[in-house]
Amino acid sequence: MPRYSYIALAGGGKTIKGTVTAENPYSARKQLRARGIHATDINQVAAESEVKSGLFGLFVKTKKSHIIEFTKQMSILLNSEIKLTESLSVLIEQTPDARFKNVITDIRDRVVTGEAFADALGDYTEYFDVIYISMIKVGEATGSLGKTMETISSFMEKRRRIESKVMTAMIYPICLTIVGTIAIIILTTFVLPKIIVQIQKAGMQLPLLTKILMAVSDFLIHYWYLVAFAIVLIIWLVRKFLKTEKGAYLRDKTLLSLPVFGPLMKQGVVSRFASTLSTLLGSGLSMAESLKVVAEVTGNVIMVDAVRKARDRILSGADIATPLRESGVISPAIAHMVAVGEKSGELTKMLINISENLESSSDIVIDRLSAALEPLIIVVMAIFVGLIAFAALLPILRFSAGNF
Repeated sequence: MPRYSYIALAGGGKTIKGTVTAENPYSARKQLRARGIHATDINQVAAESEVKSGLFGLFVKTKKSHIIEFTKQMSILLNSEIKLTESLSVLIEQTPDARFKNVITDIRDRVVTGEAFADALGDYTEYFDVIYISMIKVGEATGSLGKTMETISSFMEKRRRIESKVMTAMIYPICLTIVGTIAIIILTTFVLPKIIVQIQKAGMQLPLLTKILMAVSDFLIHYWYLVAFAIVLIIWLVRKFLKTEKGAYLRDKTLLSLPVFGPLMKQGVVSRFASTLSTLLGSGLSMAESLKVVAEVTGNVIMVDAVRKARDRILSGADIATPLRESGVISPAIAHMVAVGEKSGELTKMLINISENLESSSDIVIDRLSAALEPLIIVVMAIFVGLIAFAALLPILRFSAGNF
């Protein structure tokens, strides 16, 4: 849905700025009038996805960081018994990002007019996901909004630490792969042709391996645009296929079946499921509602199907462990722990233990995998470079041996 920035007159003739989500400018003005605000200027703003796609988006503070900082500060202010509207006003002054400041301003203005905090957040799903909004609804209903936001902040910090660890572990292998690939391209398209030209001038016969590499080199030099087009086309087709239901299922099934990465991904999916469900249950959300939310954020279609089946079983009065076990994502041991937690009434505590154990195990696997990937990439790159060098030296060696 489009978002519109506005300049408006509030009560007492005060000029205010903000943003509002609406189907069209008329609906935006209608929303503002319902809040007692008269818009003097209203314009559609660029979608967040357009901003993110820009080159400078790489250097801007991430949206997730803004949300974590906002949630942490809100929990401190609310736990200090400062009113919600006053807390939002304080954070408006402290937020350096103009776009996010407009979001908070609009939320504050809507809360002032009597709208529920969770409903106001619900119009900004690119900032606040379904977990966030669901927990805020519970916090508002139970009068423990400050404590709820503290829980959300801890949950988001925990997820960010895990994601940062994975990204940090992959930086060196990725950089190594990029540098190695560039080196191979330079050797193939610049160095090798010059060497081969000199060899041909000397009247030496080119062996089959050298001819093959020269053919590849000539193709890359003269038809590089076809290679680039083919790569872009393949990426586009794959991404389009993965957006389909069949493609998403095949992707997740394949990823979970990989020899080394599969078990690690399974641990990540189950850990996310356990930590999210325990956080939602701990905030006071019902089991059925918690499972509904978890199904929307799991990120793996096989696990989503298992969670939805578990929710259906809960609604019919049965257990949730059986469909989780049948999914193949959750191991029988973890499914058994979930069943024990259900029977003992300590499911939330059991889920926290499962999540912590899996995260600890994943940390060890990630460290080992990172340590193993680095020498493997070096060996693979060395083989390619050695092959190119051998193709260039082979005619010289044959000539030296008297094989013309």
